[in-house]
Amino acid sequence: MPTVSAHVALTLAQHVDHVFGLMGNGNAYFLDALSTQTDALFTAVRHEQGAVVAADAHYRASGRIAAATATYGAGFTNTLTALAESVQARIPLVLVVGDEPTSGPRPWDVDQIALASAVGARTYTTGRADAAATTVIAIEHALTYRVPVVLAIPYDVAALEAGVVPEAPAPRVPVALAPAGEFADGMLDEIAAALRGAERPFLLAGRGAWLAGAGDALGALADRVGALTASTALGRGVFPAAEYDLGVTGGFGAEGAMSLVREADVAVVFGASLNQFTMRFGELFAPGTRVFQVDVAPAATHAHIGGFIRGDARLVAEALVDRLTSARNPSLHEKPRSRGFLMQEGVSHRAPWRDADAVTAARAYAPGNELAPDGRLDPRSAARRIAELLPDDRVVVSDGGHFIGWANMYWPVASPDRMIMVGTAFQSIGLGWPSIVGATRARPESTVVLTSGDGGGLMAIADLESAVRSAAGRGMAVIWNDAAYGAEVNLYGLKGLAEGPMRIPEADFAALGTAAGGEGVVVRRLEDLDRLGEWAAEDPAERRFLVLDLRISGDVVAPYQQEIIRVNS
Repeated sequence: MPTVSAHVALTLAQHVDHVFGLMGNGNAYFLDALSTQTDALFTAVRHEQGAVVAADAHYRASGRIAAATATYGAGFTNTLTALAESVQARIPLVLVVGDEPTSGPRPWDVDQIALASAVGARTYTTGRADAAATTVIAIEHALTYRVPVVLAIPYDVAALEAGVVPEAPAPRVPVALAPAGEFADGMLDEIAAALRGAERPFLLAGRGAWLAGAGDALGALADRVGALTASTALGRGVFPAAEYDLGVTGGFGAEGAMSLVREADVAVVFGASLNQFTMRFGELFAPGTRVFQVDVAPAATHAHIGGFIRGDARLVAEALVDRLTSARNPSLHEKPRSRGFLMQEGVSHRAPWRDADAVTAARAYAPGNELAPDGRLDPRSAARRIAELLPDDRVVVSDGGHFIGWANMYWPVASPDRMIMVGTAFQSIGLGWPSIVGATRARPESTVVLTSGDGGGLMAIADLESAVRSAAGRGMAVIWNDAAYGAEVNLYGLKGLAEGPMRIPEADFAALGTAAGGEGVVVRRLEDLDRLGEWAAEDPAERRFLVLDLRISGDVVAPYQQEIIRVNS
């Protein structure tokens, strides 16, 4: 007869197509049932943290919920940093874990429910009679609130016979939140009127707009009002008309593009929380800009918001297009007027607001030099050259650290689900290597590219092997190796704090990649990157996982870090 663990595995497999994890005493029966009685795929990682990271990256890359699994005690505690990241980033996943027996904790058990709750994750515990139903409830909770949940199987329950697996209902998925009520209707009219009268309209979209499928509606709205557009780092590529898109806002944005944003007289923000980095610490918009926000959050998320409407980004954008094209706005059928003028410092002429050539020039980044003054590689020129050589089908996964600006600035991607930043929500490092595992399983047809620093790369080194094994032929890593925790050097070394703890003996990531079964290349000059071009042209079936060990200068500080330094000073 099926066991409790089999009930969980069989029910879970109806709703997820992939499970990532590491076997231990607490989840052995679950993994046995998953492997022998379901069609769900299992990918092993080498550290329990990597299981949650891989499930997280899988969802970000595909929009399909995945599961992670670990044993009890030390196995569970190893997942906590990754679990906190998924909570902060609002990523639905199910973490199946063993737990203490119903008779009470043993010396090696901890209060897992309390620990999960401390980082914001709810725990559902299975019993002998309700394992299938509890599994469905856990999945439904994850999808409804867009958060990770923990599904615990007590040790003395895991192998108990539980009878025939009952037919459980499918998890309910929340419907899109439509703007409703007199207040919402009035605010829609107000935003439409503001856009109608704007000379320099601007639309900003974040990850929430992508999740809502709002791209086409936002493109139609931008075209209707003659707006320039931009996105947050997690919404890059959501607008269909690239010729009028300024790229990423905030510290990752080009200076010319951010100057244009400050010229906007009306800005409407869709599905973006407007955190301090997106807002350039309060300086993204000029004081005179009227800023409206559209989000599913209960209220506006930034003090600069002048008008807020709660609703799904796609539905609100469609409603605005309807208002702007309806007969109740007869002025829209008159001859369109000019959409304003570009008045940048040092520019004496006036230019149209929506000008493709001006936008292209504004979003250009500094090219950098081949070498920095200290003789090491300039990360800007390296990033620019790598962008020229990377395959167009790339999915970029990013660890956390000083280096995160380079990929966001220089490596454009086709859509938001192709730029995955696991770690930034919780301000953590060391989640990079297992991100490759999840993204590769979600997008097996794409080239998955990790961007990581040497500090985070060493912290997560256990799952270098997982990445090489899972993404052979389709994956590669770029390690920005400055022999330091670069962010700490920039923020605290400049304050005069001792730099000894901030420095790392230079590690040979090329050798580490080769030892794990990949191909490693040390990059000290731009011509050393020619191997990437050759690799990209090879048959994926014939090539190995590629590790580019970039020996970069730590003296070149990313613009977003310069903003942080300025604020902290």
